Amino acid sequence: MRPRDVVGKTRKRVATELVADLERLYLRKKAANKELTVLLRATGTTLTDLRGIRPSGAARLLVEVGDVTRFPDKGHFASWTGTAPIDASSGDNVRHRLSRGGNRKINRVLHIMAVVQLRNATEGRAYYDRKVAAGKTPNEAMRCLKRRLSDLVYRALLDDLSRGAATGPGGHTGNGSDPSATGSQPDTGSSNKSLPGPATTKPTTGIPKAS
Repeated sequence: MRPRDVVGKTRKRVATELVADLERLYLRKKAANKELTVLLRATGTTLTDLRGIRPSGAARLLVEVGDVTRFPDKGHFASWTGTAPIDASSGDNVRHRLSRGGNRKINRVLHIMAVVQLRNATEGRAYYDRKVAAGKTPNEAMRCLKRRLSDLVYRALLDDLSRGAATGPGGHTGNGSDPSATGSQPDTGSSNKSLPGPATTKPTTGIPKAS
């Protein structure tokens, strides 16, 4: 475009500056993702193998969770992630409502994971469709899916720990108190019931610093 008036020339200049800014941000983001991928590889985690977990989400999980053995079972982990439903039954009407508690950063990671699975022909999508077909509202089905994905992440963290990946300072080998947290798909091994509160121990580990 070759504007001739002052307004047109000003718009072109501003647009050109914005494009240059976006290009610089894109290059910085690309470099940061590359560095983050290297750091994640050093931990030995398999979180990025899960559909919908990108490097940034995996890093957030490792940093926020710390030592996964501080959670006695998948129920406590789900309560901490804010995906465990809260009992809101009244009389013969049995229902659960969304939990507003828990770690909202991790809840966001799981939400993005669920959205990615719903956009593709995945087991998560099939599970969601079955819930809707069974009478759940779309929001209720999404909450059920996020709970299943929370179990899936918990299982992956325990499996990583048992292999010596992303271990805490004490070199724990995982928590065997809940061996059936979930299978490799989001439709196995968890409950829709509300669950106990999470453990309160603070995280002790995260992504290792670059050497």
